[in-house]
Amino acid sequence: MSTKTQVEEAIPTLRTKQYEGLARIYGPLIVVEGTRDVSYDETAEIILPNGELRRGRVLEASEKGVVVEVWGGTTGLEMKSTRVRFLGGPLQIPVSTGMLGRIFNGLGEPIDDIAPPPAEALADVNGAPINPVRRAYPQDLIITGISAIDGMNTLIRGQKLPLFSGSGLPHNEIAAQIARQAHLANSDEEFAVVFVAMGVKHDDAEFFWRSFNESGALSNTAMFLNLADDPPMERIIAPRAALALAEFLAFERDMHVLVIMTDMTNYGEALRELASQRGQIPSRKGYPGYLYSDLASIYERTGILKDRKGSITQVPILTMPNDDINHPMPDLTGYITEGQIVLSRDLFRSGIYPCINVLPSLSRLMKDGIGEGFTRADHPALSNQLYAAYAHVQEVRSLAAVIGEEELSDVDKRYLAFGEAFEHRFINQGEYEARSIEQTLDLGWEILSLLPKEELTRVSEKELEQHYIERPSATEEG
Repeated sequence: MSTKTQVEEAIPTLRTKQYEGLARIYGPLIVVEGTRDVSYDETAEIILPNGELRRGRVLEASEKGVVVEVWGGTTGLEMKSTRVRFLGGPLQIPVSTGMLGRIFNGLGEPIDDIAPPPAEALADVNGAPINPVRRAYPQDLIITGISAIDGMNTLIRGQKLPLFSGSGLPHNEIAAQIARQAHLANSDEEFAVVFVAMGVKHDDAEFFWRSFNESGALSNTAMFLNLADDPPMERIIAPRAALALAEFLAFERDMHVLVIMTDMTNYGEALRELASQRGQIPSRKGYPGYLYSDLASIYERTGILKDRKGSITQVPILTMPNDDINHPMPDLTGYITEGQIVLSRDLFRSGIYPCINVLPSLSRLMKDGIGEGFTRADHPALSNQLYAAYAHVQEVRSLAAVIGEEELSDVDKRYLAFGEAFEHRFINQGEYEARSIEQTLDLGWEILSLLPKEELTRVSEKELEQHYIERPSATEEG
């Protein structure tokens, strides 16, 4: 049974209105005149002369007619013979737990040459607004197996934590590693991953599929792929279709769902193209003035409900044009989300993977999900001390560049040794290496012990006694 047939059989009550002929075609948009009782955001089916069917949605509606965004593009449409059918409601896609382990396009249609899974429900791709009063505060963590995240910028279940990257940096590899390794801490509850790729190249899509398939992670992952040569307008629907499935799994099937979306910058480009075609007045960098609210309509579909067992966690990935963190996409994303993970080009050039720069990175919900009862009692203090020590390393490196390393004090030289160890042993790890929380924290203490005890002012005496590793002095070694 095709996806379209499932939808039509499941919603026989929707009214349908059909019109023949188009008044205008420009870019991905068509104008249909003489329509009646057609509303904004209503789903449309565009029927070509050869019988091919494409879908779209109403962007503008007036007494004279409507403007329809065609997701499959307008190539091949004929003004006189093209028919448009309005379905009387927003786009809905069939969803089910059987979608895990499968690959879909941006509209939720299978592209893995397997019959569509039986639909358990129909979900509106726009989701439903969540009453803030019904939200539960996120506290339990998701372990990614990556020390720079688990130890310094912990991902909390129900959080939205974006990853800011740059062109050529290994954000795809990090996204795949998080999807492969992510799991709940101290819980046997069901966990699933919804992975959305927008505007990616064919070899990147092949990498994601191969990575998930070979590791066995594909069995609990639903992939939504919008390739670079797919219609750009489909990128606007792809994250919403994926989140419709995530909401079903989380709030109807009590699963904990991690949604990874790459690359949201490609989504923003598609939105900018659509706004330009509609003749809307551009704002910053040519993006529409409603970019903030549009991004919020995606990011805010995250969280935990008090009366439901499941949760949705988001990790959107954005590539920053010219590595500019003040670009509208990362800038507005940072206002909506609870922190950010920032990749460093300097660390990447040094051969460090994952090249996460912990200094500008931040997880605002981390403090409520670590420590005694969650990870380990020493985790908060250890994280603060590692951050403070690494921040001082940058000052020492700047000083060494001026006066020379040989002129530094013994303490400053130990800070340099700590910085090298922190980057090459704590941050750096294998692409398929998954570290436990205990391994990450123990490694942090091992590296922190390169510094004198008196420099460690952010940890307690008790924590020093328990975890600090005494090292012989230079005199004793001699």
